[in-house]
Amino acid sequence: MPTFTADVLLDQLTAETRALIQLVENEFSSLPNDTLNWQPAPERWSILQCLEHLNSYGHYYLPQLEKAVCRGEQEQIAASTSFRSGWLGNYFANSMQPKADGSIGLKAKAVKAHTPAAGLDARAVLTTFLDQQRDLLNLLERARRVNIGRLWVPISIARFIRLSVGDTFRFLITHEQRHVLQAQRVAAEAKLCVHSSIK
Repeated sequence: MPTFTADVLLDQLTAETRALIQLVENEFSSLPNDTLNWQPAPERWSILQCLEHLNSYGHYYLPQLEKAVCRGEQEQIAASTSFRSGWLGNYFANSMQPKADGSIGLKAKAVKAHTPAAGLDARAVLTTFLDQQRDLLNLLERARRVNIGRLWVPISIARFIRLSVGDTFRFLITHEQRHVLQAQRVAAEAKLCVHSSIK
């Protein structure tokens, strides 16, 4: 399994989270509600559904990460210079990671608890997403002072399975990249649809 320099990994994850914030603010925040809720097909998600799906993960994982990091702070589980990924955590992170050409490899149907409704409130979804990313940035900063390989988070779909804090950060952020890319594609389709209807 890969071994990372802990600070370098946290720097990378921080930069990726900041990039997601900037992208969502720049590309989605000014779009009208109808565009944000537009679905390319009945079985495909809108921009807001992609983001609400991520919000549902944030509602679970951010408190769990807070709890784990807090434990590390309270018990003084000091940071290590290196972080070794676990086989399951590495698999989860890599399976979510969009490929270099922007394509998505492993595809899976969302579990019911993380399946978003249609017709969402744009302001509420966007505000929650951006607030969660700022909370994530705070946790990434605090994680520099604890051992991200010796603190654990139960996964949402099977609480008896745990990932290290480091792998949880990796999985959560690659999962966000995956679905923000999906939302970008929907936005591009919506733009094409509008242009073709005007002609």
